[in-house]
Amino acid sequence: MELAELQQIATHERDHQKPMRIRCCAAAGCVSSGSPAVKQAFDREIAAQGLSDRVQVCNVGCLRLCCAGPLVQVDPSQDLFEEVMPEQVPSIVASLAGGQASDGAKRGDPRSPFFTKQVSIVLENSGIVEPERIESYIAAGGYQSLYKAIHEQTPAQVVDTVTRSGLRGRGGAGYPTGVKWSMVAKMPGPRKFVVCNADEGDPGAFMDRSVLESDPHRVVEGMAIAAYAVGATQGYIYVRGEYPLAIHRLEVAIKQARKLGLLGTGVFDSAMNFRIDLRIGAGAFVCGEETALIESIEGKRGMPHVRPPYPAEKGLWDCPTLINNVETFANIAPIINKGAEWFAGIGTAKSKGTKVFALAGKIRYTGLVEVPMGMPLREIVEDLGGGAPNGGTIKAVQTGGPSGGCIPANLLDTPVDYESLQALGSIMGSGGMIVMDQTTNMVEVAKYFMEFCMDESCGKCIPCRAGTVQMYRLLSRIAVGDATQGEVKQLEALCDMVKHTSLCGLGQSAPNPVLSTLRYFRPEYDQSLKAGRVVLRTC
Repeated sequence: MELAELQQIATHERDHQKPMRIRCCAAAGCVSSGSPAVKQAFDREIAAQGLSDRVQVCNVGCLRLCCAGPLVQVDPSQDLFEEVMPEQVPSIVASLAGGQASDGAKRGDPRSPFFTKQVSIVLENSGIVEPERIESYIAAGGYQSLYKAIHEQTPAQVVDTVTRSGLRGRGGAGYPTGVKWSMVAKMPGPRKFVVCNADEGDPGAFMDRSVLESDPHRVVEGMAIAAYAVGATQGYIYVRGEYPLAIHRLEVAIKQARKLGLLGTGVFDSAMNFRIDLRIGAGAFVCGEETALIESIEGKRGMPHVRPPYPAEKGLWDCPTLINNVETFANIAPIINKGAEWFAGIGTAKSKGTKVFALAGKIRYTGLVEVPMGMPLREIVEDLGGGAPNGGTIKAVQTGGPSGGCIPANLLDTPVDYESLQALGSIMGSGGMIVMDQTTNMVEVAKYFMEFCMDESCGKCIPCRAGTVQMYRLLSRIAVGDATQGEVKQLEALCDMVKHTSLCGLGQSAPNPVLSTLRYFRPEYDQSLKAGRVVLRTC
């Protein structure tokens, strides 16, 4: 494959696009709502109306407003239709000629803040390209960054570009991506690995799944650029078994890239060799921790181990290993294409670029959003998300999944960046954002996340294995009003112990939801205790 051939594919794809394009969302959310039947209905109706020569119907990735699926959008008008049912398709097709869609077809508003306030880098192709057609990705500029990296830059220059961009790992910890790449690149030895951590296990999170379902080639290209930069020849994508659609589209993407010489031996007719294989996880949350992930790929039980040595030094089969998550790799191609300065110009001084969030919970508009780092939490929740439904009021927002914290409504003006969220007792995490309204019991929230951490503990270290059980039992007693102030103090002491003595990030961060609710919603704990004492006296 040469650049001219890549450009020929892109030109051919664009030249054969029809004047009108009906994009049907084929991400998991819309698929579960019936989008395949909607796509089939459009195919039939377009053929029946004799419009096949000028109207193209295609499956695309996530159109983001997941609460309104199945979603359909029409080019070039940008008309958006929500909650589309097959029986509504004839009237929608009739409306393409200027008429009005009848039969209850619901029009969306692509000019609403949910869409207009987003800044798309990771999701720029989501809902645009056809995820199972490499030609569609190439027509959108795909794989040109990989060619640029291989033929116009040295590996050191690629690492330098990523470093100067200020990109930080989007898996949650926010470690500087360029620093990690530099460490692996400098390590000696003939064998190195690149691993994509797609083991997305946070409750309410679906960012990585959507990227893999919507734009798998973007992740493949990012991994290939990383492999060139650090000198790796083998890559693995570790993906949850609960993501069958993402797995399927990754398999298709890898096969297509190999066929065109974009993976395998002599990538882009260069000396670079790079292969990607999939590894399917069994759903253990702890395997999102990089050392446990490595153990799982090697065929062992996914158990974390003490660091150092770090994977960059001694990872898969004791070889230097670069591990980044899905969103991190999805940022690489545009950084190489547009430059470090462009990316560094978005976001804040210490948190560059954008962040993808999965909005869920008690909020009007649930779905996928990508916003610049530093956007106030209130703007995300109230402007993009539309605030609480049915006249409710926002009580708290939980970020960072089970490792994160609950941020009260009076602190919603906090900018969303790594340092600001940490100062509040929460974390960025991979991007889950769960909104709670005034009806939410925060003690029950803390109990829910503690139960999750308790169940997902690998059991290797005593603080996490036993500490999460004891914290869950105390929270259960508090929730039903059967605890004392002394037991609340005991809960706080346990949180401190587990946080500072656990082996890995799961245990170290497990107390965060409890500590944040104790910090901001202490009256709810006190009220529960008070209610318990009344019950006891009555009895």
